[in-house]
Amino acid sequence: MTIKIIDLFAGIGGMRLGTEMAAKELGLETETVFSCEHDEKARQTYRDNFGTDEEIYGDIKALRTDDIARTVKSHDLLLAGFPCPGFSIAGVVKRNSLNRKHGFADRKGNLFPDIVRILRIKKPKSFLLENVPYIRSHNEGRTFKKILKELESVGYYVPTPEVLSSSDFGLPQKRRRIYIVGFRKFTLFNYPRALNKKNDVASILEKNIDPKYFISKKLWTSHKARKERNKKREVGFGYGLVTPESSHTRTLSRRYYKDGSEILLKVNGSKTPRKLTPRECARLQGFPNSFRIPVSDIEAYKQFGNSVSVPVVKEIALEILQRI
Repeated sequence: MTIKIIDLFAGIGGMRLGTEMAAKELGLETETVFSCEHDEKARQTYRDNFGTDEEIYGDIKALRTDDIARTVKSHDLLLAGFPCPGFSIAGVVKRNSLNRKHGFADRKGNLFPDIVRILRIKKPKSFLLENVPYIRSHNEGRTFKKILKELESVGYYVPTPEVLSSSDFGLPQKRRRIYIVGFRKFTLFNYPRALNKKNDVASILEKNIDPKYFISKKLWTSHKARKERNKKREVGFGYGLVTPESSHTRTLSRRYYKDGSEILLKVNGSKTPRKLTPRECARLQGFPNSFRIPVSDIEAYKQFGNSVSVPVVKEIALEILQRI
């Protein structure tokens, strides 16, 4: 049996990868019949790993209703980690400070209607969506109620969405995300429970680290000063310092490369900590070592920070695939 998939806002393919892993475990084949991603560098990584010959569409909004019926092939499962800057706590705070719109009022956050358009026209058997937990309380809960109402209005049964943490699925990262599953008909469905599998930070670390990943004394001093200022002002995030023995890191951020919100590793014998390498970030998200990283460090940090935790998606997909 072949499960046909579409991969919306695909990033580097984390949701597809987790679903393919689940299908393989169940003895099923998968075929991705449509994918879209607006970021050119992410499309490069996607192609390099999945050998995608077909076109990866860029702007989903450029597809008119007639285009969807013709271009988006029939499929069984829709995957979408729809963009979250307008729904995250950091995103809302930043937009408020700049007097900018957020949530569905923000164009970046307004890609959800495109998911609904495809569900209404193509009617796949099921879908799996992912976003930040704060979406539940955004706009005093009205945004989330609207999301569920829209999904139900196009003919889907939506079991109560759940927030799952990557740290409960074998990854040493505290990354909480909300997952929304839907079916064309009433279906008994349970989200996966926490796995009896724990790994510490040491499990994702590489050996023989390039010195470029160690931050300078000047930057380390600056990071500490910024964190102290932010603590007093009760704003910002600051760095998160871990050791190899730590049970988990904070959430890997797409801004990892850019400012003082990095996950930093304390290294014995070094006066300053170091950043994680791109491969370590990949492992922190559950990507296998065979996953190729064809882009610069800066792009890789952004891509893995934007991606999903593959083992979590795999466990959810195992439950979905047995019901469609």
